[in-house]
Amino acid sequence: MIKLTQAIGINNKNHQGYTIVELLVSMAIGLLLLAGVLSIFVGMRVTSEETSSYGELQENGRFAISLLTEDLLRQDFWGDYTGTLNISALNGQAPGAPANECVGEGVNNGTFPAAAGHFRTLWGQTAATADPLGCFAASAPAFIGSDILQLKRTISDEVLPAQVSPNNYYLITNINDGEIFLGNAAIPTIDNAKIWQYQHHVYYVTEQAQGGYDVPVLMQGRLTTTMSFAPIIDGIEYIRFMYGLDTDNDGIVNNFLSAGNMNQNDWDRSGNNSIIAVKIYVLARSISPDNDYTNDNTYTLGDIQITPNDNFRRLLFTSTVTLFNARVDSWPR
Repeated sequence: MIKLTQAIGINNKNHQGYTIVELLVSMAIGLLLLAGVLSIFVGMRVTSEETSSYGELQENGRFAISLLTEDLLRQDFWGDYTGTLNISALNGQAPGAPANECVGEGVNNGTFPAAAGHFRTLWGQTAATADPLGCFAASAPAFIGSDILQLKRTISDEVLPAQVSPNNYYLITNINDGEIFLGNAAIPTIDNAKIWQYQHHVYYVTEQAQGGYDVPVLMQGRLTTTMSFAPIIDGIEYIRFMYGLDTDNDGIVNNFLSAGNMNQNDWDRSGNNSIIAVKIYVLARSISPDNDYTNDNTYTLGDIQITPNDNFRRLLFTSTVTLFNARVDSWPR
């Protein structure tokens, strides 16, 4: 009996619990480990959010630059016609203005060439009012301070007669003359001519409410039977253009000017003061703010600087486009 009791006593002694000090030390170590894990998790989450935000900015900004570059490269492309498109080149006539026509400054800056003045196939301005071209919807006004770009050209793929759509305008042309017609009309007869879809594009920035925020959006206007607009890229806060002028007709840019510093004659190509290049600036902004981030950077867009001082991330993109169609008689497509 004594031996059994002793054995039981020894067994109880070997199974004593932890002391309070040991428990507190264990809890402290556990809390430290948990804090470390949480710190790593929070850090990874913040890094992931930043990476995702900058990835979205990269995608939106590069897309905008690519789109504007491609359109400017083909500005003033008129199929097989070799010369400056004007009313005389169109057998003395042009269609009536389409519905909701966008009209810029100058006597001949609508969708189609008019009888007076130089037909402006490239034109821009910095938005100072909500609807400077008379074609923007009241629900999508121009963002004040951002630029507006307007250009005209034909789409570079030839259209066969059977492919003509009643909802588009077309230019049928040979090397000497041509005619613009709506697809629901009879195709004009011109010797040795090809058909090209006529296009009038307008780009500007507006703001739209999304998820409780006013999100900047790049808008594109396209010509069908009317000028219609649609948002194409979210998060584009500013677009700005600097126009490269060749003032001595030697094929080299002498000055890059913003739209506000251009004279009216600078838009009318006539040997000297031809616009032969365009610098594009695109400022992309994140869709939603990050309250843990303050953006007090300064962004230089040509001849202006923007310092937002808010909680949105931004990236600035730039490109320079040579306007090959400004100086050659056959155009790149």
